Amino acid sequence: MEDRAKIGSVIRQHLEAEQFFAGFSVRGQNDAGEFQEQEDDMAVTRSAGELEKLAEEVRQCRKCGLASSRTNAVPGEGNPDARIMFIGEAPGADEDAQGSPFVGRAGQLLDKIIAACGLERDDVYIGNILKCRPPGNRDPRADEIIACLPYLQRQIELIQPEVIVALGAHAAKTLLDTTKSIGELRGQFHEYYAGLGQMPVKLMATYHPAYLLRSYSPENRRKVWEDMQKVLTELGLPIPERSRR
Repeated sequence: MEDRAKIGSVIRQHLEAEQFFAGFSVRGQNDAGEFQEQEDDMAVTRSAGELEKLAEEVRQCRKCGLASSRTNAVPGEGNPDARIMFIGEAPGADEDAQGSPFVGRAGQLLDKIIAACGLERDDVYIGNILKCRPPGNRDPRADEIIACLPYLQRQIELIQPEVIVALGAHAAKTLLDTTKSIGELRGQFHEYYAGLGQMPVKLMATYHPAYLLRSYSPENRRKVWEDMQKVLTELGLPIPERSRR
C-alpha cells in the first residue's frame, strides 16, 4: 500500500509539473505572438511616417522642369503595409488638380478592378513613375524619369509589397528596364529588382485603365482580369465568385 501511495504521489507530481510547464509554454508563445504583433505595428507606423516625409519631399521637389508646370505633385497614397502596389505612368489632369493618384475616369475603372479582386482602395498602394503631370499628358521624358524614379524606388523599399502591378507599357518598361511591348510582358510574372542585396519583387504587367477606356472590348477586359487572377493566386487570396463569371 505504501509503495502504491508513493507511486501515486510521484505520478501526481509529474502530471502537475507537465501542466505547469505546458501552461508556461502557452503563455510564452502568446507573449511572443503579442510582442511580434507590436513589432509589426511599430514597423508599419514607421513606414507610414517615412512615406509621409517622402511625400512632402516630392511636393517640394524641383528636380526637373515639370515642377514649373504642375498644379500639385502626386506622391502616391494607400496602405503602408500593402501586399499589392499599383504603379502607373504619370498623373493626369484630374490627379494634378487634386494631388491624388488615379482619381479621374481611369482611376474609377482601377477602383472597379480592385473591388473585383475583393479588395478596397485602402488595402493597396497606388503610385506612378512620375510624380508630376507632363504637359498635355505627353509621354515621360528620360531625364524626368531619371530625376523622379528614386522616389518610387524608396516607396517600394518602405512598403515592401509582395506583388507590383505595372499599369501600362511605360510603367512596365521602366520598372523592368526593357523595350518589350505591353502585349509581350503581360500575363506572366517578372521580377523587379529594387537594388543590390534586396530580394526581387514579383511584377505583373497589365493594360493601363486609360487604355481600356480607349480600347474597351470584352477581350481586353478579360486579359486584365486574367492578370489580376494570377496576382490573387500568387498571394493566396480567394477569387470572388461574382468576378469569376
